[in-house]
Amino acid sequence: MAASLARIATALERLAPPSAPVFDDRAADAYVWHAAPFPGWLEPVTRINAVSIKLLRGVERVSDILLDNTRRFARGLPANNALLWGARGMGKSSLVKAALGAVNADKPGVLALVEIHREDIPTLPELLKQLRGSKRRFILFCDDLSFDAEDQHYKSLKAVLEGGIEGRPDNVIFYATSNRRHLLPRDMVDNERSTAINPGEAVEEKVSLSDRFGLWLGFHSCSQDDYFAMLDAYVAAYGLKIDQKRLRAEAVEWSMTRGSRSGRVAWQFIQDLAGRLGARLDSPKVK
Repeated sequence: MAASLARIATALERLAPPSAPVFDDRAADAYVWHAAPFPGWLEPVTRINAVSIKLLRGVERVSDILLDNTRRFARGLPANNALLWGARGMGKSSLVKAALGAVNADKPGVLALVEIHREDIPTLPELLKQLRGSKRRFILFCDDLSFDAEDQHYKSLKAVLEGGIEGRPDNVIFYATSNRRHLLPRDMVDNERSTAINPGEAVEEKVSLSDRFGLWLGFHSCSQDDYFAMLDAYVAAYGLKIDQKRLRAEAVEWSMTRGSRSGRVAWQFIQDLAGRLGARLDSPKVK
């Protein structure tokens, strides 16, 4: 009898899953959006994986632009959706989280970050319903955003960014990172051009998604001087004891084994160096 009751209870749970938790807009400075169970729910993130904006070297120009845009949004002033595109490992997602931290350091709690995964973009309207009534301001963040040839999710995103009857709530802005400037593969655009009755209109349909972002911030492969600047900043921030000549020689060798120079490669080298030196990386001097 007990086993039968257990099977019945399990079947009922599958038919009627537990309701989503109630959203508390002051529970954390960051949330992760989960599309299921319907209508979706926001999971608070107690500790954000972020670095100080002062440690992001080689991207100072785009950093200043994004930080200014974020500060204006936090103050209730007009601000743009932002697309951070370009070379991998150059700090695109790190900059978004660092900008959040810099603004909240000046005025605690004014902003919150909401991470949404690309496959959950069709549920954006449900997410916006939950955020629309809050007095807090939110940055919707989608990391590594791109679409393939069979993916129609980009149409949902276009409608949320600038279209639709309701439009984007005043307390919400959208930041995305991508390796592609136009978010869609070139062969997808070329295929639309070759098969459409009006090729120009087909291409416009595809590239217009990127146009919904008022800010296009490009990230490019860093020079060796920028690479060294990144390393020097980390060494100073974490108090690592190493001769500069040795630091640079080992760092160059490290980048050669990886076949590239970037902020990510610099941070991976610093982690390796700190481990060899017996130092921890949990208390930077730079805030």
